[in-house]
Amino acid sequence: RMQRTHGFDAGQLQALFANVQRNEDILAKASKPAEGKPWFQYRSIFLTEDRINNGIGFWRQYASAVEAAAQQYGVDPAYIVAIIGVETLYGRNTGNYYVLQALTTLAFDFPKRADFYQKELEQYLLLTREEQVQPFGWQGSYAGAMGLGQFISSSYRQYAQDFNRDGRRNLWDPEDAIGSVANYLAQHGWQTGEDVAVPAYVSGQAYARLLNEKPVKPSLILPALTAQGIVPVSSLRAKQASLILLDGAAGSEFWLGGDNFYVITRYNHSNKYAMAVHQLAQAIRQRMRR
Repeated sequence: RMQRTHGFDAGQLQALFANVQRNEDILAKASKPAEGKPWFQYRSIFLTEDRINNGIGFWRQYASAVEAAAQQYGVDPAYIVAIIGVETLYGRNTGNYYVLQALTTLAFDFPKRADFYQKELEQYLLLTREEQVQPFGWQGSYAGAMGLGQFISSSYRQYAQDFNRDGRRNLWDPEDAIGSVANYLAQHGWQTGEDVAVPAYVSGQAYARLLNEKPVKPSLILPALTAQGIVPVSSLRAKQASLILLDGAAGSEFWLGGDNFYVITRYNHSNKYAMAVHQLAQAIRQRMRR
């Protein structure tokens, strides 16, 4: 298909893939992602002193790029920083698997998501051709995600920005990564000036039918929530909300998430992920103000 649809040379592709070996470590990791942990354990991975303090350092070091991206794309700067913090500890852990090897292994030896990874492998070959990089030139996560913001190949092609204007979209460059994360959030519908999430009290049983395992687009208008026994702990600046249940260390935690919470779940389709980003963003911002 790469030859037929995209004009790749069949001989070159055969020579390329002859050098790619299946990686058992990648298959083991793909079988047990962090999102399988309960919220209180998942939270403890990302809400650490190290990640909060390094977030402040990263924001200060790249303040002009962070503020420029926030202005240009209308996105809250704390969340740009927090996503990069959750994804790679501000560039400290961008991954050391060859992206070509990771995507090939998952495309052909991980049947559960083979379709997804075959499409990403196709996107990766197109991306490296467009960016004039050797296919073995880039390293990333076990799932083939790249750079400070851990973009998969299709997202790299669609949302990456040359934010420092040096003529290359390089997601290992902090300024390009900052602009690209902001662009990704904006393109997925970030609402400027709206809150992400607030804790909620619940009473009665009516709330139970409003819960969803997977992230859903908010559709509950705030006055309707009270009728279902749901009260936000503080006011939520958002047009509508969804009810989120997380397993906290002391029992169930209820939250109301607005459109921006849902937008963060477009980055990684997990309520736990979006909540980790939210709480890290808030922790960094509070400490910056001291």
